[in-house]
Amino acid sequence: MNPRRRLLLLLAAVAFTCAAARPCAALVRLGAATFLDAPARFGPRVTSDGICGSLRAADPADACAPVRAAPGSGGMAFVLIARGNCSFEGKVRAAQLAGFDAALVHDDEDKASLYSMVGDPEGIHIPAVFVSKMAGQTLKKFARGEDGECCINSSMDETAGTVLVMSFVSLVVIISVVASFLFARNCRLLRHGVDNHPPCIKKHVVEKIPSLVYKAPCSSGNNCEEACAICLEDYDNGDMLRLLPCKHEFHVECIDPWLTKWGTFCPVCKLEVTTGE
Repeated sequence: MNPRRRLLLLLAAVAFTCAAARPCAALVRLGAATFLDAPARFGPRVTSDGICGSLRAADPADACAPVRAAPGSGGMAFVLIARGNCSFEGKVRAAQLAGFDAALVHDDEDKASLYSMVGDPEGIHIPAVFVSKMAGQTLKKFARGEDGECCINSSMDETAGTVLVMSFVSLVVIISVVASFLFARNCRLLRHGVDNHPPCIKKHVVEKIPSLVYKAPCSSGNNCEEACAICLEDYDNGDMLRLLPCKHEFHVECIDPWLTKWGTFCPVCKLEVTTGE
């Protein structure tokens, strides 16, 4: 995979994680207790001013049948509904038909995450939120049906500090990821360059290796070759040959580039060419 594309995917994953970790958009309060909630994706949202009212448990508890009407006390009335047996949308519509001003649906299982309730918003004009099973049990236990006892508030003011901290942490994570990627990439390129750069002998050192003029037949007593093992061309009288310490000979124009660019050993016997430098 292209390194740039891999980095973009990694940053997208970090951004998605940070977005998924953001706090819920509203809070439920009852006395001194505060609970996180997940607002429904249908119906109106709670405004920044929040709403308060009396809280009563639904009858029937799951609101899958017509709910007992809200008391006509004059104030706002909220209803607490248990999850299950019918759709979220059906529960909220039943609460609305019973005259309640907001619906709080609590989970029926112990789970770490909250559901974002979905449904058809057509004709729904009361807000609805989803809370945990523990929150539902606490609300049901301590609710007294008194005016203004339960409030649903926007959590933007309360979680501003949390959002700021999480934004800072997200920025640090992204910078760290980018820095780590660039550092690893540079190290890899440097290591790759070093590993792939063959050892060689400097040109002025190669020129000090003995050379001779070829004369046929060879009468020097050395292990002369009839052809250069590098270019595979036969030697001609007058060719300049380089005589390596292993007694193998090559055209000067063939062996010199070999030793200065490709290796420090004889192409025939692989013996290292020692120059004394």
